[in-house]
Amino acid sequence: MESFVADTSAVAGSLGLSAAVATIPLLTFFVMLIGVKARAHTSALVALAASILVAIVGFKMPWLLAVSSAGRGGLFGLLPIVWVIVMAIWFYEVTVISGRFEDLRRTFDRLGNGDIRIQAILIAFCFGGLLEALAGFGAPVAITATMILALGIKPLRAATVVLLANTAPVAFGAVAIPITTAGAVAGRTAEETNHIAAIVGHQAPVLAFFVPLILLLILDGVRGVKDAWVPAVVIGFAFGIAQWATSNFFAYQLTDIVACIFSLGVAVGFLRFWKPRGVEEMRARMGVGPAAIHDELPGVRVWMALLPYLVVTLIFGVCNLDKFGSLTNPFPKWLKETFMISFDWPVLKDHLLTASGEPVKSAYSLAYINNPGTLLLISGLIVGVIYAVFNEGGRYKTDLGRVFAEIGHCMFRMRHAALTIAAVLALAYVMNYSGQTVSIGEYVASLGAVYAFLAPTLGWVGTAVTGSDTSANALFGKMQVTAAEHAGLNPDLMLAANTTGGVVGKMVSPQSLAIAATAVNLEGEESSIFKSVAGWSLGMLFVVCLLVYLQTNVLSFLV
Repeated sequence: MESFVADTSAVAGSLGLSAAVATIPLLTFFVMLIGVKARAHTSALVALAASILVAIVGFKMPWLLAVSSAGRGGLFGLLPIVWVIVMAIWFYEVTVISGRFEDLRRTFDRLGNGDIRIQAILIAFCFGGLLEALAGFGAPVAITATMILALGIKPLRAATVVLLANTAPVAFGAVAIPITTAGAVAGRTAEETNHIAAIVGHQAPVLAFFVPLILLLILDGVRGVKDAWVPAVVIGFAFGIAQWATSNFFAYQLTDIVACIFSLGVAVGFLRFWKPRGVEEMRARMGVGPAAIHDELPGVRVWMALLPYLVVTLIFGVCNLDKFGSLTNPFPKWLKETFMISFDWPVLKDHLLTASGEPVKSAYSLAYINNPGTLLLISGLIVGVIYAVFNEGGRYKTDLGRVFAEIGHCMFRMRHAALTIAAVLALAYVMNYSGQTVSIGEYVASLGAVYAFLAPTLGWVGTAVTGSDTSANALFGKMQVTAAEHAGLNPDLMLAANTTGGVVGKMVSPQSLAIAATAVNLEGEESSIFKSVAGWSLGMLFVVCLLVYLQTNVLSFLV
């Protein structure tokens, strides 16, 4: 079989026409989802077929390479991504089976002074951000959606809230892997990568400041904003200022961890003095009924309710953070090197080449211990055993047999979402390897002066396709640097723009839509969720584009 080199001007020798044709798979997905109202997995499979057809006919990719690319992406979609999501939902179910989740709900009820709007913000924004910092890969959406649903918030509203809340933390998610990846693929030094993180630290807090207010608006309309804008502003400001300070003056890998813990601490302190207005009227408006009257909640039950998330934080911290202050932690490197599956992908190896004749990296690798799914499994088992042993005289009985059985139940429940995610990642890999995604990127980068404004859209497109800001940076990082140098712009600013643009694209990613739909029991209603978040995603993208453009001139001091 002949080797294949992706040609971004494959369609009639035109970059613009090639970019237009490359959008067909994406348009197919959203037309199927919204226009035809097909289920997400059906839409994804049709879009996958379209991407293979475009790759073969439009971009002249051999059919065997196109099919093999789809298989490579599909496996990555299943392992680790679907595995992570299944484990995230199962981890939540462990707390339900144990009976401890009700205590956790009551703990947040006490934190929010009975105001479920503030509780939802604390869970989705602060706690979800902490999960994003440590795990990523959809785990924050899956876990916080189930928690917010338990507050009594309607499923569609709960899904919308968690997807929007999962914006500001994404750039520094999974210990800032998106930024580290951007620096690596673009050939930046460690100092330059720190500079990229600092620039993102000037962009992401702008979103962070407004996200809690947007969540209030979604949860309870204009009345909710009038009643509770003060704590929302306090939480958003605390998160943003901690993001800025940590990314610019400390270790950017710890940005979200510091921001989430700091904002949660500020919120707890502020809520000791701030009292919500019209709680019962608010609950009636939101359709959640009157607040329940509970007996006193002892401190030991609060700690046991919070235990699962303390265990998650500890496990993920030990297994992912290379340094604790000045102390070096060799454990993450040892885990990744020792417990790793890696092999060259059939057909693609040596047949998929770059323009310089080098083989495209297509090997599949899986750190089967040190990935968020397995770490959630380990955390869940630890929590299950602790709950079974310390059951407060039988008050909280935890059946370990049922805990294990629940894994199978979660896998069955995720079957359609798993198919959606596998198909979407297969589509992403076909588009990437055939040159479709890069042709879109090169066309945007060729628009001259307009490029400074549109640069974040590349990150948005990349994340919307793959569901990962890290993947978006891997796709477009080098291109952003090249385009910036040709246009006389700051390459680090454009890499930061790609990262921050990707942040607001995650909520419309088919992968994220499928995760949210599954978590709130709305399988098959992904189109409704998409409609509820699409406007916010595009609006935030415009803000990011405008901010980046201003940073090239009047706000250049922020660079």
